[in-house]
Amino acid sequence: MEKHRLLGMTDGVMAVIITIMVLELKIPEGHDLHALLEGWPVFLAYVLSFIYVAIYWNNHHHYFHLVRHVNGALLWGNLHLLFWLSLVPFATAWMGESGFAPVPVALYGVALFMPAIAWRIMQGIIFRADGGRAHSPLARLLERDLKALISPVFYAAGIGLAFVAPWASLLCYLAVALMWVVPDRRIETLGEP
Repeated sequence: MEKHRLLGMTDGVMAVIITIMVLELKIPEGHDLHALLEGWPVFLAYVLSFIYVAIYWNNHHHYFHLVRHVNGALLWGNLHLLFWLSLVPFATAWMGESGFAPVPVALYGVALFMPAIAWRIMQGIIFRADGGRAHSPLARLLERDLKALISPVFYAAGIGLAFVAPWASLLCYLAVALMWVVPDRRIETLGEP
């Protein structure tokens, strides 16, 4: 199967996700700075989610430079990832509109946690399609990927903290975003297979 079809589908879905999120930004009711400032929770939720979607798109682009084989399992693994990412706009809108209430902040954490799990599943599929861990350049590169191991822990902590201190949850989610905002430079150095 051709890699460019999978990448094109992913690019399109990511663009739609970002479009949906930006359409949730409402024009302020008033005409002054106070009216603009009233919408800060919605805007802050949008910015954090935009960063997350951009991280997934950017890392997806980098990872697929090293993918040698696309099969049906990888297509489904990629769609699994896109499914969970497609729920980010809903969770973002609810969290922002609620002013960061506990349940929406926890649900937002779930909306971040599930794509992380889907990403790991997709990586496993890539490793198997490339001949297993011993033959996959991506598997060899990511044998000890500390960021991938601790990110779900931060998400789980954020989900739990949402019911105690929603601001602490947001700090957990922001910490993960900051860890991932720069793509893995090891992948860039390997280039195309």
